[in-house]
Amino acid sequence: MRATGRTVLRDARRWAMALIALVFCGVLASGAVARAEEGRVALTFDDLPGLSLVPDQPYLNYLNDMLLRGLKRHHMPATGFVNESKLDMIDRPQQIANLQKWLDAGFDLGNHTFSHDSPDELGAAGYIADIARGEPVTRGLLAARHRSLSWFRHPYLETGFPEAVKLEINRWLEAHGYRVAPVTIDADDWEFAEPYDDALSRHDEARRLRIRRQYLAYTERTIAWYQSASTALFGRQIAYVMLLHATRLNADCIDDLADILKRRHLKPVRLDQAMADPVYRLGDPYVGHDGVAWLERWSEARHRDLPWASWQDPPKDIVEEYDRTNNDRRDLPAKAPPVGR
Repeated sequence: MRATGRTVLRDARRWAMALIALVFCGVLASGAVARAEEGRVALTFDDLPGLSLVPDQPYLNYLNDMLLRGLKRHHMPATGFVNESKLDMIDRPQQIANLQKWLDAGFDLGNHTFSHDSPDELGAAGYIADIARGEPVTRGLLAARHRSLSWFRHPYLETGFPEAVKLEINRWLEAHGYRVAPVTIDADDWEFAEPYDDALSRHDEARRLRIRRQYLAYTERTIAWYQSASTALFGRQIAYVMLLHATRLNADCIDDLADILKRRHLKPVRLDQAMADPVYRLGDPYVGHDGVAWLERWSEARHRDLPWASWQDPPKDIVEEYDRTNNDRRDLPAKAPPVGR
């Protein structure tokens, strides 16, 4: 009986050790899965030195300062895309100083054309001229830091139509050392930004807070949609490039945006690091008038559907407010929005 008891005890120990080993392996496996699901995202901000409903230099200075402080506070790399036409809208030296702040903070700058026009409006030759006209100041600021101007972002994400126009633009960009910055997350932040500026101008705190809440909720839902679209199209989480704009809204929400990225398991990285993902070797197969993000371009080329059933447009009241403020600026208060809260 004693021998049988020892055998039973020995077998029990073996089973216990095996169970512990299985649990331990399960923990390791779940940790590996969690790490595998931690994605990367490059943050890009269009329309530097700032997109504002009411052009005012202290207001633009403030939004750049707050945006840059927030990015640095959360250790989030970023690339800003410049429209050099904006430099002469108010105070040119201060506008250029805002671009210098981005470089001084360790971030990068790219070309977003001079005037933010469409290739459909300008044609290939006119669009190329507008790209070249948008270079001098940005290129000079980078050269002073022994860096080169290498990134380009299409306004409205319109890349040229028909195909001959797109190819001519692409050939020029390549010959002049540019890489196109695609977009694989776009939460339509611009549509919330102008109503937000308008609420600030009117000192309507309740409306400002409501727009902020709607923007953050929409952004988190939209990021989640792009993540599901990436899985549907590629069976994995790609390294994303997120389109944002240099606005007061994003400056005020930068801490919340950092929290959203953490909840969505996205680590901010430099643009070149995100672009190292093999998915970007697929290039841009789309030819058309619409400015669509790259996951949609790839889905059409691969004849695979994205999860459109779960897509949500911006809230109807935001769209209506954007149209109202954008179409009738005569009703805006003459006084600029306050720089503080």
